[in-house]
Amino acid sequence: QVQLVESGGGLVQAGGSLRLSCAASGSILRINHMGWYRQAPGKRRELVATITSAGGTNCADSVKDRFAISRDNAKNTVYLQMNSLKPEDTAVYYCNCNAFIPHRNLEVWGQGTLVTVSS
Repeated sequence: QVQLVESGGGLVQAGGSLRLSCAASGSILRINHMGWYRQAPGKRRELVATITSAGGTNCADSVKDRFAISRDNAKNTVYLQMNSLKPEDTAVYYCNCNAFIPHRNLEVWGQGTLVTVSS
C-alpha cells in the first residue's frame, strides 16, 4: 500500500505564507501525478494544483498567481508554496497521488492538514 503524510498547515495572518509538504511511502514503483485539493467548511473538495512526474503543472485560477506546486521525485514528495494567503484560502488541504505498486495502480489521499488564514 501507499501512505501520504502531509505537514506544514497552521494558522497564518492574511498576506502571509505557508509551505505544505506531502511525502509518499510504501511499496512504490512509480508515482504519476501528485496534487493538492482543499475543502472549506460547507463546500465541496476542489482542485488546488497538480503536477505530473515530468513537472508539468496545473493550478486553479483562484490560486495560480499566489501558489506554486513542486515535487522531489527522489523523495516521493510534493510541496505547495502558498503566498499572499487570503481568508478564503482557509480549508483542509489534502494531498493526492496516483501510484504504481506491484500489480496495482492506486489513487491515494492523505489525511488532510488544516490551513487557517485570519483577517
